[in-house]
Amino acid sequence: MKIHEYQAKSVLASFGVGVLRGMPALSVEEAVAAAQKLGGACWGVKAQIHAGGRGKAGGVKIARSVDEVRAAAEELLGKNLVTKQTGPKGKKVERLYVEEGADIVAEFYAAVLIDRETQSVCLMASSMGGMEIEEVAVEHPEAILKLFIDPLIGLTDEAALALAKMLGLDDGLTARAADFFKGLYKAFVDSDASLVEVNPMAVLRNASIVALDAKMVFDDNALYRHPEYAAMRDLSEEEPLETRALEAGLTYISLDGNIACMVNGAGLAMATMDTIKLYGAEPANFLDVGGGASVEKVTAAFEIMLSNPNVKAILVNIFGGIMRCDTIAEGIVAACRTVRLNVPLVVRMLGTNEELGRSILADSGLPIISASSMDEAAQKVVALSRGE
Repeated sequence: MKIHEYQAKSVLASFGVGVLRGMPALSVEEAVAAAQKLGGACWGVKAQIHAGGRGKAGGVKIARSVDEVRAAAEELLGKNLVTKQTGPKGKKVERLYVEEGADIVAEFYAAVLIDRETQSVCLMASSMGGMEIEEVAVEHPEAILKLFIDPLIGLTDEAALALAKMLGLDDGLTARAADFFKGLYKAFVDSDASLVEVNPMAVLRNASIVALDAKMVFDDNALYRHPEYAAMRDLSEEEPLETRALEAGLTYISLDGNIACMVNGAGLAMATMDTIKLYGAEPANFLDVGGGASVEKVTAAFEIMLSNPNVKAILVNIFGGIMRCDTIAEGIVAACRTVRLNVPLVVRMLGTNEELGRSILADSGLPIISASSMDEAAQKVVALSRGE
């Protein structure tokens, strides 16, 4: 689950990470009131969307008077902001963050994330802050420093200080940078985040270190432990079909293809999508109904898949381990009758009660096409999606 910049900064501040004073605003008048309350002679007016690259796309304005704050808010609110991360459709700006100005001396990059290769937590830092980290990785990979942390040991004072020194900071700032890194790490671990990113991490004229921008992504599987963070979810920023799937207890991610997939198990889902791509087509979604799918869940899954106007065919690929094939078959039949299936459907089942499951599908009288292997199923659904 992603949250907005101003929310991420409030979380980081609770762990001792330095941030500038700021206030969210949902209207032009709230933005003006925020600037007046913050005081000063300079403010940043920032569009709040779940995507990076806002500055380059015109989503961050510097205002040097209250009138300029008003003008910036009027320009940004309701604007469809297109960045590298939003795709061509962009995202509508519905929230702003008004932040006090700062006298910046230097900018750095810092992030904490999971490194699956080493099975550890990775603390990344770079002296090239303010740039998109993807560009730095390509053009200046040597500028990205990585510290791998054993989660059973945590980030030690010595390791944090050593990383700070590698950034080339003055001696008087290394201890502050080390404390900044420790705050990021604590926020990452204690909030069950999957990503904490600060870009830029800024050194100010007064020698303080603050997060000028912040991004946090939480592990959905751990949100039950953090209702205060779950309450920060902004559904208007999320894909509507993914929101519906979440409410139905399904794991769903929209993709750009035209073959919808319904599978039980994440690994099987990935293999299914790979096989579709192997035969020259593209999956329309990732959809995992899990190991305890009911008729209601399967029906909801079909409704969600068919809500995508790009879908030309559906592939159901089930391995009946914990989940029995006959239960899935009953769900498929009920779902097809409920949603009035209007695209070709290919079903492949293997495992517990597979013969019974196939009989249920065959006796349903519905135009369901069976396949005995994943390879055969993928070939059939790709051909049907092309009208062959």
